[in-house]
Amino acid sequence: MIALAGTPVLTTDRLVLRAPVAGDWPAFHGMLASERGQFIRSGGYDLSNTWRGFCHLIGHWVVRGFGMFVFHAKGDDAPLGMTGPWFPETWPEREIGWSVWNPAAEGKGFAFEAAGAARDFAYRALGWTTAVSYVAAGNARSRALALRLGAVVDADAPSIGEPP
Repeated sequence: MIALAGTPVLTTDRLVLRAPVAGDWPAFHGMLASERGQFIRSGGYDLSNTWRGFCHLIGHWVVRGFGMFVFHAKGDDAPLGMTGPWFPETWPEREIGWSVWNPAAEGKGFAFEAAGAARDFAYRALGWTTAVSYVAAGNARSRALALRLGAVVDADAPSIGEPP
């Protein structure tokens, strides 16, 4: 497996968080092609945009020096999802984002555990003092996770896609 050099690896009680690798493509693609991807992709499923999105995950690490971690259970390399610090050029604020790729990982606290570790990394290693989490309207599970992580809804916050 080819990996980005110099990227951190985080561990929690149950998980390993690492930078994305080419071998994560099938899991990422499967999630975005399914109903699970409805809150991430804009519009309907499109293979070309899905490929660009996956390459964006890897490229963000190269351009920004940080990015989304792919998380998996200790002792099992199968990706369960991603989470981490995220700040594309057009985002109005730095974000801690997440998505669960494998439906079998739902409801086990993996996303909460991983997102908490990623947030701690952003604050400790990157020096962030604040972060937001952009949650699509209607994404009740993601909203519940954001609230569990201590987020507060800010109705006046700019949305992604709006000019900064």
